[in-house]
Amino acid sequence: MTTLPTPRFTAGTFTPAPGRGSLGKMLRTHAKVEASLTLRHGEQILLTLLIPLALLIGLSLLDILPSSQLGDSSKVDWITPRILALAVMSSAFTGQAIALGFDRRYGVLKRLSATALPRWLLVAGRVAAALVVVALQAVILGAVAALLGWSPSLGGILGAIPFLIVGTLAFGALGLLLGGALRAEAVLALANIVWFVLLLAGGILLAPSTMPSGVAWIVELLPSGALAEGLRSVLLDGSFGWGPFAVLVGWGVVAGALASKTTKLT
Repeated sequence: MTTLPTPRFTAGTFTPAPGRGSLGKMLRTHAKVEASLTLRHGEQILLTLLIPLALLIGLSLLDILPSSQLGDSSKVDWITPRILALAVMSSAFTGQAIALGFDRRYGVLKRLSATALPRWLLVAGRVAAALVVVALQAVILGAVAALLGWSPSLGGILGAIPFLIVGTLAFGALGLLLGGALRAEAVLALANIVWFVLLLAGGILLAPSTMPSGVAWIVELLPSGALAEGLRSVLLDGSFGWGPFAVLVGWGVVAGALASKTTKLT
């Protein structure tokens, strides 16, 4: 009589157990995919890293900035907080808006919404990915700036972290608002135009203090101006600017509320 071999696995080991994964695991996976897609995209790397790096190095080494803007600070000390603000705007606003617009065009969001991913997690994953990209940008730009002579205090670096986070959330909400409402071609054109206008006249390359009082007041209420001035305040002056911080929170809340009502899947 043949003896059956002893089973290696207990009964039920490979019994199917259908059901969605934990929310935390889905969020991590979705954020990882979004971040990897951004970092593998050539145009996104150009926008989020290469252009800020070129501006940081060029404006730190060349005599382009007027001395009236610099005051007693060195060129690299003055420009680094503003390049960090540009990096946040590039990745969280322009990059996210364009990516979302084309995801809608090709039906990516519609297909993802048919999976077990809740809609809020689709947004949260993009936001988490944007935070990861901004963290990488800050490390790389900070390291290059340090090689150029930038030496912020530890308190300044710690104070800049809340501004980078809330700035990413605010610009991310604005990116979702733009990318979720218009056609992909319109998003591509408008996001780049807004990026260019805010770079030149939104408080990044031109400080509000050098503008007429009425214009300066408007620029300080823009998310770009608020983030640039907030980072300058903590990294250069050593003081936390609650006004710019409140402006960024306000933009994030309003844009997030509007995006939740206007974003379309296709």
